[in-house]
Amino acid sequence: MGSEEIPLKPVGKEDIRKLESALITMALFSKETFEELQNPHGRLTWVDSLYTAAAALAREKAGMSLSQIAEELGVTEATLRRHLKGETKAGQLILKAYEKLSKEGFKVELPISTPLTDRLTKLEEKMNKVRELLRQALDELSAV
Repeated sequence: MGSEEIPLKPVGKEDIRKLESALITMALFSKETFEELQNPHGRLTWVDSLYTAAAALAREKAGMSLSQIAEELGVTEATLRRHLKGETKAGQLILKAYEKLSKEGFKVELPISTPLTDRLTKLEEKMNKVRELLRQALDELSAV
C-alpha cells in the first residue's frame, strides 16, 4: 500500500476504505498503542474505538456530514465528535496517524516491547562486562 494510493481527501467508498485501513494500521502499530494494549483493562474495546475513530475521520475527510457518518457507523454523533476532536485516546491516535500519513506517507514501524528492550540492554551490559574481564585476563596472561 503506497502513500500515493492512500487519498488524504477520499472520493468514494473505495478511497474511504483505503484511508481508514491505513489509519487503523498506522495507529495499531504505533508505540503508544502497543503500550496501551499491554494493559488488559478495556483491551477489547480499543480496536473497536480505533476503527470508529478511523472510519469517522476518513468519512469526514470525504465530506460526509456527522449525521451521515453516525448513521452509517451506528454510533452517536456525540461519540463521533469526541473522536474527531481528539477527546478520546482512540481519536488522538487516529489524528496522529493522519498527521503522520499526510507528512510522511504510509509507514508502519513495529514497536519493540519495553520489557524486551530493557532485557536486551541489560544483556548487552553484561556482555560488555564479560568482554572487559576477558580482555583483562588475556592482558594478565600475556604479561606472564
